[in-house]
Amino acid sequence: MKNPIYLDYQATTPLDERVLDAMLPYFRDKFGNAASRNHAFGWEAEKAVETARGQIAALIGADAKEIVFTSGATESNNLAIKGVAEMYREKGRHFISAPTEHKAVLDPLKRLEQEGATVTLLPVDKTGQVALADLEKAIRPDTVLVSLMAANNEIGTLHPLEAIGKLCKARGVLFHTDATQGVGKIPIDVERMGIDLLSLSGHKVYGPKGVGALYVRRRNPRVRLSPQLDGGGHERGMRSGTLNVPGIVGLGKACEIAGAELASETVRLTNLRERFLAKLRGSLDEIYLNGHPTERLPGNLNVSFAFVEGEGLMMGMSELAVSSGSACTSASLEPSYVLRAIGVGEDLAHTSIRFGLGRFTTEAEVDFAAERVIAAVKRLREMSPLYEMAKEGIDISQVKWSPTEH
Repeated sequence: MKNPIYLDYQATTPLDERVLDAMLPYFRDKFGNAASRNHAFGWEAEKAVETARGQIAALIGADAKEIVFTSGATESNNLAIKGVAEMYREKGRHFISAPTEHKAVLDPLKRLEQEGATVTLLPVDKTGQVALADLEKAIRPDTVLVSLMAANNEIGTLHPLEAIGKLCKARGVLFHTDATQGVGKIPIDVERMGIDLLSLSGHKVYGPKGVGALYVRRRNPRVRLSPQLDGGGHERGMRSGTLNVPGIVGLGKACEIAGAELASETVRLTNLRERFLAKLRGSLDEIYLNGHPTERLPGNLNVSFAFVEGEGLMMGMSELAVSSGSACTSASLEPSYVLRAIGVGEDLAHTSIRFGLGRFTTEAEVDFAAERVIAAVKRLREMSPLYEMAKEGIDISQVKWSPTEH
């Protein structure tokens, strides 16, 4: 086993060798611009792009013409949210989302609010799911878009996409899902689930970084977007700019592989995740699973270890590459806003670790990781007077601490 062991698959995934092999010719011999329609180099590049469009569409049950290429899910989310806001301005300026969304959804919504739009963030339950009754109640005549993620990047909780889509359809509201974590990991069908806009990213599905896509529904209803990048009218006028052909080829191949292996990987990763959790629970008390116990990503495990500080725990098991929150906000010392939204107290939120398992995670790595985590938690708790007090039955929340005198 190579150290450190990578257990941060929700932050990014390693590039699959098969994806790299598909990409390499487009860096060297097949270097044409997909917009060059006058010669063989351009035709070759355009053909590769259209093949990738079909591979991505097949994974989510879409039509190839409904795939718009972007630089990644952050751009896709911005194009979906701001593009709808501008195009449907006359219909209304009310948007619905949830406080557990990725910042790439929350920040564009915040920008719209500054420009006069109204945003409703639905509460989530302790597992991180929204209640359909709350969503139904929140939809107004001027609501133009509901944006709810397929799977949460920190706690792995899945939203009931089909039920949400059905409700949005019945009320004539567009439904966008940031499916960055879900695509290739859980079955997604935009038709069955009534999804109108869907964001995805290459580097979460064993593809390259810096490339992503946005699915934009073409019929029932035809979704129209105001472009956020102008200059040449590429991608049906929705996203101008020379296409990243090698990246797009890689994203297409990654989606094709993910689709072929989804069923077997789901079983394998769920088993690995449950094995890992069982080992932790078998040797440690006062640990808490964050997120939904069953409706969650196969490879996600987010656990709070009471009486242990998360950053200290990570330093105590340096052979493991794990995260104490989302990769985009882990530089912050604030406890995770996702954990706070599901009602995890500040103390416990600071003790949480996200373990991300993926395609190249082995049983031996999981067993080794569990041993390292257990040893580190026990060592840190031995030094914790709070843990000792809790074991003696003292309710720490009732303790009145007196200031120390100098």
